[in-house]
Amino acid sequence: MTDIASAPESAPGVRLADYRPPAFLVDEVHLDFRLAPSSTRVTARLTLRRNGGGDAPLVLNGRGLTPIRFAIDGIPLAADRYTVTSEDVTVRGVPDAFTFESEVEIDPDANRALEGLYTSGGRFYTQCEAEGFRRITWFPDRPDVLARYTVRIEAEATYPRLLSNGNLIDEGKLENGRHYAVWQDPFPKPCYLFALVAGDLDLLEDRFVTASGRSVVLRLFVDPGQAPRVAYAMDALKRAMRWDEENYGREYDLDLFMIVAVRDFNMGAMENKGLNIFNSSLLIADPETATDLDYERIESVVAHEYFHNWTGNRITCRDWFQLCVKEGLTVFRDQSFSADMRGEAVQRIKDVRALRARQFPEDAGPLAHPARPDHYRKIDNFYTATVYEKGAEIVRLLRTLIGPDDYRRGMDLYFQRFDGQAVTVEDFISCFAEVTGRDLSGVLSWYLQAGTPEVSVTPRYDAGAKTLSLDLRQAVAPTRGMADKVPLPIPLRLGLLDAEGRQQSFIAPGAVEPTGEAIVTFDKAEETVTLTGIAEEPVLSTLRGFSAPVTVTVAEPGESRFIRLANDPDLFNRWEAGQSLARDLMLARVKSKPDTAGERRFVDALGRAMADQSSEPAFKALLLALPSEQDLALAAPPADPAAIHEARDALRKLAAEVLRGQFEALHDGLVPMGAFSPDAESAGRRALRNAVLDMLMAAGTPSDIARAKAHADAARDMTTSLGGLSALMQAGGAAYDSAVAAFYTRWQDEPLVIDKWFALQARSPASDALDKVKTLTGHPAFDAKTPNRFRALVATFAQMNPVRFHDPSGAGYRFLADQIIAIDRFNPQVAARQLEPLGGWRRYKPELAALMKAELARILASPDLSPNVAELAGKALAE
Repeated sequence: MTDIASAPESAPGVRLADYRPPAFLVDEVHLDFRLAPSSTRVTARLTLRRNGGGDAPLVLNGRGLTPIRFAIDGIPLAADRYTVTSEDVTVRGVPDAFTFESEVEIDPDANRALEGLYTSGGRFYTQCEAEGFRRITWFPDRPDVLARYTVRIEAEATYPRLLSNGNLIDEGKLENGRHYAVWQDPFPKPCYLFALVAGDLDLLEDRFVTASGRSVVLRLFVDPGQAPRVAYAMDALKRAMRWDEENYGREYDLDLFMIVAVRDFNMGAMENKGLNIFNSSLLIADPETATDLDYERIESVVAHEYFHNWTGNRITCRDWFQLCVKEGLTVFRDQSFSADMRGEAVQRIKDVRALRARQFPEDAGPLAHPARPDHYRKIDNFYTATVYEKGAEIVRLLRTLIGPDDYRRGMDLYFQRFDGQAVTVEDFISCFAEVTGRDLSGVLSWYLQAGTPEVSVTPRYDAGAKTLSLDLRQAVAPTRGMADKVPLPIPLRLGLLDAEGRQQSFIAPGAVEPTGEAIVTFDKAEETVTLTGIAEEPVLSTLRGFSAPVTVTVAEPGESRFIRLANDPDLFNRWEAGQSLARDLMLARVKSKPDTAGERRFVDALGRAMADQSSEPAFKALLLALPSEQDLALAAPPADPAAIHEARDALRKLAAEVLRGQFEALHDGLVPMGAFSPDAESAGRRALRNAVLDMLMAAGTPSDIARAKAHADAARDMTTSLGGLSALMQAGGAAYDSAVAAFYTRWQDEPLVIDKWFALQARSPASDALDKVKTLTGHPAFDAKTPNRFRALVATFAQMNPVRFHDPSGAGYRFLADQIIAIDRFNPQVAARQLEPLGGWRRYKPELAALMKAELARILASPDLSPNVAELAGKALAE
């Protein structure tokens, strides 16, 4: 599953140490749905057998179900044989093998939590991960119960598409204008992978021929009239299927693969076996309405959910503590696919930016938790950046440690050994330990410790011996419940440059031949490694490609970063040098100690980088994107958001003034020509053009405003249009107001575009931004019950507009708390995901921290608060 916004890990309740195998296994599931919007009948027939000895009663989970009848082996159950609570049914005196039948009624129309079976836009959809299936019928709702499903769906003819997992084995018409379809999934699966969709949907169909020659039908279902807009998603799907065959040896296993788009969806997408369900924002795209970022995300998420077919579906997680086994691994797989599609260096930088924006703050706050935690209370709060993004970094680190060939051998063994099973992190690691014969317990420790390791490197060059000794140290700050941490295996990919930026060769420890790059791994708290054969005192280029999810501090002169920025052959480290220089310069200004000479030198270096004809436009665009205000707040607590905003604006303004001519020439020279293409090269040109316009607008002269208006007016694609609008937003005023109004008039019938319209205004740095956001909550197009729309306005304001969210009055905090309390009444999942901006109060100056804590306390004091929100708010406040 792809999560749209990560939620922090939950408080104690369920513990890994308490895991016990299920008392009963389910071999076959037969479900019969008689769909009606407010009164759907679900009949379930489960073939069960006792797992092990004993005489434990049968306990099945269920929530919000109206029970109608129960039966065992066809005989109705007497009332004294079972007990029903709000969470489960307990049946006493059951045999060791039997068939259990139940019938319930549910109300999909009233289901605004969007878990289980619900309606959206006059259609039926499901979302069962993590514990939504219990809202559909009575079942042992846990991932280690795998069964084969046969599903019959009956509905009125106004719901012409009746879809579920697996293969369609029967369909037909019934009396009274009704019809039915029967689906059968031949592969055992946990109930969280169940899916059902019913309604009037448009279809785009294609075929894919597997490496072994089988023909697979591909079907993408969308709202009527939208089929042409999923052509790119179809192309991405076919590329992902071929990539998985070539890189992991994995063929698709059914004759039919389907994806359905829905607008009302709590998550990003869901990998239900053979019937993926996607948030429409991650499937639908055309040049007029979608940005390049939309295309990138569609490509990535389509691949992610398809890759889950093997890493998540065929092999699933034993319990929810093992979530990183499927999600971290699959994120690594989709990142690797995206790198092959869009360029390794640029994609790596984007992935690291996302990790630092989402996961590093999680590691540094009260909600820090390991990639595999040992406890949780509310599983919905468990879909976090640590599980997903850090989980992916651990897999990448493992591949770096053992090498790509042994990684592939280990994955082959994993697929062979555990196909059709529910596994643990230990099971995963054991495959690589077996094929390499190495002790990989240190990699397991990465899964078990919270926090971001801090690595310090002190280089010592001996000119006489021509050696470079590296004094390495690592430490991880204490986190809740985990004060003492063990050293971790950290691979540092490094190279050496000379004073002119040329690459130097060296001999790595244990090697005999010189090289230009090597991986040095250390797994002790302190260690010294020595490189030999170095002709002159080097400039160290360490953590190339971000070879481990750590922070690195190198004891070196400031000149070294300028050399890396200009010359490092590793593009990640070139970008990183620019980011660290800009960060330090802006933080010096925050502390009222501006380094004006350093700022000018940095801007001049940016100018030279922009003039480098060997660099791709996409990379130049990333160089121009200075560290965000959120990055700066994380780097130097206690943070002052207003001072950070001013410091960042000052550096941008200097760049706009010094490099004006160069920026204007770049902007003029990158005018889109010809038909739109979403390919990486074209997207990079648009990204750079938008980036230089954004930088010019820091000066905000009348000519800059005119340029931005012309940029927006001439746009033939959404990326360029929003680039112009975002630039005008910086200046505000009549030009911006007119452009925003015209944008709404043009796109008011396009929900995904209007989400962008709301998000644009939520990011405005204008002093009245919060007032406008409050006004927009009353706009006819705003509906808090639609997660995409709520996130576009409320979450964007709280997460992406720090200078206005952190207003000294506390008004931004009050607004967010009010919204959380209101939405929690019907959608606790979405509400809980909005707590992170308040939960980071420790990073801010005391007067702001006090206001944030007060709002958390007010949320906690609200009556009838959901466990989701209560848990995270309480944990955020705890000392």
